[in-house]
Amino acid sequence: MMIHTCVALRPCRPPLISSSKSTLQRPPNCKFSVRNCIRDPNNSQKLVLEVKEKLEKEHYDLPVGENGRDDEDMILWYLKDRRFSVEEAIAKLTKAIKWRQEFGVADLSEDTVKSIAKTGKAYVHDFLDVNDRPVLIVVASKHLPDVHGPRDNEKLCVFLIEKALSKLPAGQEQILGIVDLRGFGTKNADLSYLTFLFDVFYYYYPKRLGEVLFVEAPFVFQPIWQLTKPLLKSYASMFKLIFFSFKSTFIPQKLYSYYDQKILLHVAYGLANMVGNLAYMALFVLKVKFCSAETVRKEYFTEETLPISFRD
Repeated sequence: MMIHTCVALRPCRPPLISSSKSTLQRPPNCKFSVRNCIRDPNNSQKLVLEVKEKLEKEHYDLPVGENGRDDEDMILWYLKDRRFSVEEAIAKLTKAIKWRQEFGVADLSEDTVKSIAKTGKAYVHDFLDVNDRPVLIVVASKHLPDVHGPRDNEKLCVFLIEKALSKLPAGQEQILGIVDLRGFGTKNADLSYLTFLFDVFYYYYPKRLGEVLFVEAPFVFQPIWQLTKPLLKSYASMFKLIFFSFKSTFIPQKLYSYYDQKILLHVAYGLANMVGNLAYMALFVLKVKFCSAETVRKEYFTEETLPISFRD
C-alpha cells in the first residue's frame, strides 16, 4: 500500500516510546528533509480558485451551491485534507460530491430517519463536550443488524453526522464520537456497517471525527477489534497513531507494546514501521481511546452537560 506524504524521510530507527511520560522521543541520528509541497497558507485562496475552475471545466455536471463543486469552504477543507495537492483534492472532492448526490444526503431529515432513530441506537447529544465539540453517541447494544436494514442504519449515520457538524461552534472543526459498549454482545457485531463508517469518515467527512471513545468494552468485543485491523491498513491516513487509556475491562492484547498502561502506540503490526516514520510529522489524525464511563464523566463533560446515560 502506498501512502502519499509531503515528507521525504531518510531511513532511521523507529521512534522511542517513554514508559514514564508516554510521549514520542526523536531517536538520535534520525534525519529527514521536507519538500516544499505544503503550500503557503496565504496562497490557499488561489488554490481554492484553481480547484474551482478545474471542477467547472472538467466536472461541469456536478451540482453547485452548498456542498457542491463551487462551495469554496468545502474546497478549502479538501485541500487541507490532501495537504494542498490540487489534483488529489479534486479527485477526493469529486468522489464526495457524487456520493452525496447518489446517497441523497440533502434529502435526509428527522422524518426520513424517524423510525430507526426511535431505537435510540445513536443520537447527537444536546450539549458540547468540554472541548467545545459536538458529540455523536452510539449505543452499541441497540444496534441489531438482523432486525434493522443496513440502508436505514446508513441513513441514520449520515444524518447524525450532518446534524453534529451543523452544531460546530466558531473555530471548531471536529466532533467527538462516543461508542457505548456496555451490554454489547455478538448479536450487535456488524463488520459491514463498520466498513461503511470507515468509508464515510475517510472519503466523505475527512478529518471531521477528531476522537472516538470506546466505553467499557467487554471481552466479547476483542475478536471484533481484531477483525478491524485489516481496515486500519486500508485507511492508514485516518489512523496514524492510536492512543489508548486502559481503564476498562477490555485490553486489546495484540495492539499495544510492552510499556505501561497509558501509552502512545503503533496501529497494528502491519502499520508499525510506517506509522513510526511518520510520527514526527505530527499528523495525529484520529485519537481512539478505550476508557471507562467514569472517564467520560470526569474528562469530557461537566455535571450540567453529561449525557443522561452516563449519569450515576
